[in-house]
Amino acid sequence: MAQEEMQFQAEVSRLLDIVAHSLYSEKEIFLRELISNASDACDRLRYAALTQPELMKDESSFAIRLKVDPTAKTLSIADNGIGMARQDLIDNLGTIARSGTAAFVEQLESKPEGSSLIGQFGVGFYSAFMVAKQVEVSTRKAGEAEGWRWTSDGQGAFTIAEDGEAPARGTRIVLHLREGDEEYMDPMRIRQIVSTYSDHIAVPVILESRKEDEPDQTLNAASALWTRPKSEITEEQYKEFYHHVGHTFDEPWLRLHFKAEGMLEYTGLLFIPSTKPFDLFHPDRKTGIKLYVKRVFITDDCSELLPPYLRFLRGIVDTEDLPLNVSRELLQNNPRLAKIRTALTKRILSELKKKAEKAPDEYATFWNTFGPVFKEGLYEDQGQREALLELARFRSTSGTELVSLADYVSRMKPGQDAIYTITGGDPEALAKSPQIEGFVAKGIEVLLLSDAVDDFWLTAIPDYDGKAFKSVTRGGADLENIDKPEGADESDEKKADETSPALDALIAFVKLTLKDKVKDVRSSARLTSSPVCLVADEGDMDMHLERLLKQQNQLEHSSARILEINPDHALVKALAAQVGKEGGGAVVEDAAWLLLDQALIIEGEPLPDAAAFSRRLSTLVERGLLSGG
Repeated sequence: MAQEEMQFQAEVSRLLDIVAHSLYSEKEIFLRELISNASDACDRLRYAALTQPELMKDESSFAIRLKVDPTAKTLSIADNGIGMARQDLIDNLGTIARSGTAAFVEQLESKPEGSSLIGQFGVGFYSAFMVAKQVEVSTRKAGEAEGWRWTSDGQGAFTIAEDGEAPARGTRIVLHLREGDEEYMDPMRIRQIVSTYSDHIAVPVILESRKEDEPDQTLNAASALWTRPKSEITEEQYKEFYHHVGHTFDEPWLRLHFKAEGMLEYTGLLFIPSTKPFDLFHPDRKTGIKLYVKRVFITDDCSELLPPYLRFLRGIVDTEDLPLNVSRELLQNNPRLAKIRTALTKRILSELKKKAEKAPDEYATFWNTFGPVFKEGLYEDQGQREALLELARFRSTSGTELVSLADYVSRMKPGQDAIYTITGGDPEALAKSPQIEGFVAKGIEVLLLSDAVDDFWLTAIPDYDGKAFKSVTRGGADLENIDKPEGADESDEKKADETSPALDALIAFVKLTLKDKVKDVRSSARLTSSPVCLVADEGDMDMHLERLLKQQNQLEHSSARILEINPDHALVKALAAQVGKEGGGAVVEDAAWLLLDQALIIEGEPLPDAAAFSRRLSTLVERGLLSGG
């Protein structure tokens, strides 16, 4: 087959342009990324050979070999792993076949100085172009006869051709170094980079000698990091292993390294990142935990190892209790794997609880990063629900600090028997909502729930510590009996419940005017400064949840709402007086519609008739100006 030229995927071209024309403080990371990819290729062949031993009939020991050629100004990285076929080269080196690609490149374009983003998205191969003006990839897939050569200068295109000189199996990458990057041909420099970034790689990384009378040098410890005693592993080695296994550059926020013995034997080395993965909320996201069996890599997409709400973790689990030739189908329904999943989940939640108790500020940082996805477990994982509720943190009307449910309950007012919540898209807007005015006035704390998941877990969990969760946007405000002084005169309470004849007349007139646009109109106990608000009836769906379901086309019709009016507001008093004098009329009718429109605007709902709203508002202002003149 003749040489064939192809164009990079648009996102790859943009990425390569950023790489080639930006200044990076850590160019050396290209070698770490290429060694990491080579190690993965060896892992994949080792697993494939369990069921196809003929793939490794020529040799059994894996190695990653580095070679420099000062004359040609090249650095080579070769492995004897799984290798690539022609289509693999196109798919792996010509496209970024991952969710969130466009968003990733846009972020990289906005922060071109941040080379760390390259590794964070798992496209480390392209980091080679930070030091290379041309890259050649010669490869042969294990078990196949044809070898292939991929060549590119990173300028928008690449070529593919058959290669009779490709390795017997595996991949050899040759970097033609740029002017000024000759340091990456220096054996001392290469040794320092490998020692810093790749010592944990379980495959030997060998620097080939340029002299016949000098032996090749193995530059790394070449043993699985998780099998070593913790006392022998440095913080730097842990960090670089996290970078390798997570394809990321950030610092791990929390590390768990443990060995479980007994009915099940497995080792875990898990990390919680300090930054969000790009595909955290993408539907086709992958898990971040690699599964090994007896130190043999099995898969990096084992969703059975951890529940989805812990998908932000990175690391490995190595077990002795699964067969080496375990299939994907066996993993999905394996009782041993299910037990490991339960034990891992409990261990992680236990460590998070310790962190929350001993370092609340650090835990708050974790929660601000991963709280929205962590809360998915509140409705997904009934078995761990109690532990998850204890770990959950929320914003509230009590201040700027995150609060736990235990904190909230400890601060409940005398006579308060519910945990009050309000859901929406913005905590700052929620804090100004009319529905919470009466609660704030009485010092009653309200949880401000602004994540989309909040509406759903609240429907699955009725209470905490015997205290029901209750939305302030639904039903009666229940404010009368909260924090009522002992011995309070019941006549005062009855007096507060009474309404004036003029207010009753106004309510009746507004009901008659709005008709079926509202379910009811009533005097409000929750409003203190706003004239009106909308609330759901006691048995109806929460207003914000209904809005979310409608946006997702999962609900056809909205429930009619109750319009509450503030009897102490000057506008309401003036309207009541107007009805008392003249029995309503056009002015009060327009005002009734404007009150409903105002309540809709506050809720973020579209106005049913914006033109009518504008006309009524103009008319009302005009009347006020004329009467004032």
